[in-house]
Amino acid sequence: MNVRHPIKLPVFPWDQLAPLEETAKNHPDGMVKLTVGAPVDPVFPSIQVALSEAAALSGYPPTIGVPELREAIVSSLERRYNMQGITGVLPVIGTKELIANLPAQLRVESVAYPELAYPTYEIGAIFADAKIVKDGADLTFINSPNNPSGEVLTVEQLREYVADARERGAILVSDECYLGMGWTDKKPVSILDPAVCDGDHTGLIAVHSLSKTSNLAGYRSGFVVGDKDLIDELTLIRKHGGFMMPYPVQYATIAALNDDEQESFQKARYFARRKVLSEALTSAGLTIDHSDAGLYLWVTRSENCWDTARWFAERGLLVTPGDFYGPAGAEHVRIAMTITDEDAIAAAKRLQA
Repeated sequence: MNVRHPIKLPVFPWDQLAPLEETAKNHPDGMVKLTVGAPVDPVFPSIQVALSEAAALSGYPPTIGVPELREAIVSSLERRYNMQGITGVLPVIGTKELIANLPAQLRVESVAYPELAYPTYEIGAIFADAKIVKDGADLTFINSPNNPSGEVLTVEQLREYVADARERGAILVSDECYLGMGWTDKKPVSILDPAVCDGDHTGLIAVHSLSKTSNLAGYRSGFVVGDKDLIDELTLIRKHGGFMMPYPVQYATIAALNDDEQESFQKARYFARRKVLSEALTSAGLTIDHSDAGLYLWVTRSENCWDTARWFAERGLLVTPGDFYGPAGAEHVRIAMTITDEDAIAAAKRLQA
């Protein structure tokens, strides 16, 4: 008798890119990869030093993080993003892991997420065997700045989400991994900004990552803050499950959070690459929608996204079809700015040829 009931997961989207990748690789000058938002720049030296200096620590690290890390998280969020009154703090082993496990760890029965959405929100619902709904969920994920579109929700829109969740006694989880990467006058705002939540964190969780702002994707450095009761519940669950950020990563994270200069330097790098790519795309007749923040340009030729992706591949440029993020992305492609300066210039030249 078969007693196993394997989880039924969708096809991993990027596996479908193999034919386009082959086309792009056959370009005479090779392929420029504009798909996954993985950092290409080195980790700032002071962060590397902090990591190595903690390498000798041999005990089990605290799930809640060392006091210096908790202090650095609170201080940096207040300083950088005007997030006030934070008492619930929990470091996590990369925010993708946290998002994928959060619905199951909080034992919710229904999950909602944006129409255009990072695929892991759906995976989290599947892991929890939770019903996916459009509204009225036990747990709602929002994402501003949005991945893939770069859309930024206004304070008024965020307040509506908060009010709706509070009215129903539901949980609102704001994925704010790109909060520090605003490019226009549409400034990204956290749900824990007093202008949004009126200083009340009840039912609210903000998710933050250092993968983008400090190039710590390989370190798996992230954290959540918000409703202290929910964070305490998560902390106990993760203590039992052994979800602990390693000591060296904790101390590297402290170094990153305490150094605003390295964050600003990295943001300037992305701004320069964004300028090169956006000007070339516009000159080539493509339209850039939203893209007010984050690490991506949301681009359309007013046709099926796969046709657009093929058009790019023929020029040696591999991009992500928009329908990877839901049906609403059917006529867009996502272009990542996580490339070297040299690749940004090369991509621009091919678009202008």
